[in-house]
Amino acid sequence: MVQKRAVPTIKRRRVGAQLRRWRGPMKSGDAAKLMGWDITRLSRIERGTYRVSSEEVRAFAAKLGVDDPEGVEEVALAAEEPAGAGWWVPYTGHVQADLLDFVQMEAEADVIRVQHYSVVPGLLQSPAYMRELIAHEARLDARQVGMLINLRLARQSVLGNLTRLHAIVPEAALYPRFEDNPGIMRDQMRRLLDVSDMPNIDLQVLPLTAHPKYGSNGATTLLDFKHPWTSVASVDGPSGGFHTEDADLVAFQSVEFRSIANVALPFSETRDLLREHLERLHK
Repeated sequence: MVQKRAVPTIKRRRVGAQLRRWRGPMKSGDAAKLMGWDITRLSRIERGTYRVSSEEVRAFAAKLGVDDPEGVEEVALAAEEPAGAGWWVPYTGHVQADLLDFVQMEAEADVIRVQHYSVVPGLLQSPAYMRELIAHEARLDARQVGMLINLRLARQSVLGNLTRLHAIVPEAALYPRFEDNPGIMRDQMRRLLDVSDMPNIDLQVLPLTAHPKYGSNGATTLLDFKHPWTSVASVDGPSGGFHTEDADLVAFQSVEFRSIANVALPFSETRDLLREHLERLHK
């Protein structure tokens, strides 16, 4: 039977990467022989360019001696997921591939930690605030602006599914003035107060008095998933961003996030400050 080549979606790549982790120090040639595969097929499966079935995942894990029934079943089910599944599919080919990869991982995360050094993080933005930011990207035409707004709004549906979202907003992000629409920041402040009421959301404000080193390394999102998937760190920059599953880099970004959270205002004080800003905007 001819093996069908699959589009290397982020899910396929993560399935392949998990098989590679289970293989551990075993040589790829030896691992391939366990399944009666050639080394090229195993390599392509591990890179996500060949699809592997749920039965093959279970058989491979068994031959490798993986003692993790729950983890094996999770990966097996993921392997069977159709490539065209997910609300984000219509955006394929219309937005950057890295962004779409991130959106898919964000939608499947169990816990998200996010901090931004200058603006309200996208998951917490009001529609008007969101439009103001995206529409001022000089490189985008009207069609692209509308598409990115719709995509960001759709991403916010994850808030109701997460076990926890821990977000840190810089206090500087509470001060912008939009002369053409002064109501934008009032709506944004209400949005932050509303989400801070949700039981699965922890919201902190990083005060203006904090040392400038905190958050100066860029906007960061940390995605944690259900077992056995590895965590992902995503870092934004002026020319875009990148995401990584490298354990050392994820650990480094986790330490960075904790250091920022430790100097940010506690949850109750954050709500008090948001109310003060909302009152200021009504004057």
